[in-house]
Amino acid sequence: MEYWILFGTFTFLLLIGTPIAFCLGVSSFATIAYLGLPPVVVFQRLNSGVSIFALMAIPFFIFAGNLMVRGDIARRLVALAGAAVGHFRGGLGQVNILASVLFGGISGSAAADASAIGGLMVPQMKERGYDADYAVNITVVSSIIALMLPPSHNLIIYSIAGGGRISIADLFTAGIIPGLVLALSLMVAAWIVARKRGYPLEDFPGIRAVGSLLLSATPGLVLVAIIFGGVRSGVFTASESSCIAVVYAMFAIFFLYRTMNFEQFRMAVSDAVRTTAMVLMVIGCAAAFGWLLAFLRIPTQLVEFMRDLSDSPIVILLLINVLLLILGSFMDMSPLIVITTPIFLPVAMEFNVDPVQFGIILVLNLGIGLCTPPVGTVLFVGCAVGKMPVWDVVKTIWPFYLAGVFTLMLVTYIPALSLWLPSLFH
Repeated sequence: MEYWILFGTFTFLLLIGTPIAFCLGVSSFATIAYLGLPPVVVFQRLNSGVSIFALMAIPFFIFAGNLMVRGDIARRLVALAGAAVGHFRGGLGQVNILASVLFGGISGSAAADASAIGGLMVPQMKERGYDADYAVNITVVSSIIALMLPPSHNLIIYSIAGGGRISIADLFTAGIIPGLVLALSLMVAAWIVARKRGYPLEDFPGIRAVGSLLLSATPGLVLVAIIFGGVRSGVFTASESSCIAVVYAMFAIFFLYRTMNFEQFRMAVSDAVRTTAMVLMVIGCAAAFGWLLAFLRIPTQLVEFMRDLSDSPIVILLLINVLLLILGSFMDMSPLIVITTPIFLPVAMEFNVDPVQFGIILVLNLGIGLCTPPVGTVLFVGCAVGKMPVWDVVKTIWPFYLAGVFTLMLVTYIPALSLWLPSLFH
């Protein structure tokens, strides 16, 4: 009965549109009450879920990303990407993807990427004769590249959900090659669709123009080197690097670029506070929910159930991916990471999957869910930016969605894609 109360209450509240944090908290409270445990347990677990020092990195990385978004960095990165790959077939589509790679290493947020890059690229693509659905499709799916690259706060959340024993530096390193593979897969899909629709070629501006734009964008790109290099080398922790990222971002936009006024700064602070409050509230409530899952021995029972189904790692990983893709279509990413990590990580480890590799699988899988209706957050952001109905976009997004799933299968069944680069630092 306690299973029905926990999952039934959660599902009912989710279906009637209750915010996800309250779905997790109320269902946990109802189950605790049924079990006869002290209700204060829920609040203790909520408090312990957010009282983790490593979580300090999340608000600072979010703030640094917001500063860069409002500090004209995105426009410079788009210009650099346009000079580098704009002359390929469907050039502005390729520019959109490469700009997501460059900007993703600064923001670490798919929603911020879709908003910033989409706001710049979608109107330009429409003006140059590209169909609106093509522009939005590329903007939406390419934005999940940001989830794989440092400073992805979702990788930090996964590390904490995994008990804090999984190295954030290894996760940051492990996501780089899968992120680039995803970008390449999307570029191929964009080229195929562009060729089929007969989209135009852009002129190559020349090496000198590329070099000039690279020089202009370098202060923004240095932020990526500071975050990744500092954490990977052990000079500072992820939490310390997030603070340094904010200091550098403020230095870049106020003294190097001089592109931010007080009102933009106020809005960046406000957005960061709002986003941080939402994320930490969800993490806290999800911690209470996750404690109940462990208390009810659900992960152990799931391991036994899957062992009864098959003893093949190939089949088990396929089942996990399918379940995560379904869940990702109905829930947002951060709470799902906190909820599903304690459930599926033990299963994966039983079948000799490295926790670092599983983290990349999980984040990429749930990132694809952000592009999938009915609760695809990034999909809605992209449609709002492109002023397109969701269902019109979904009808033609499948080539890019398949590129994402193809990359997911590669990351799942070729461990070296995730583990080779971190192994070089050990």
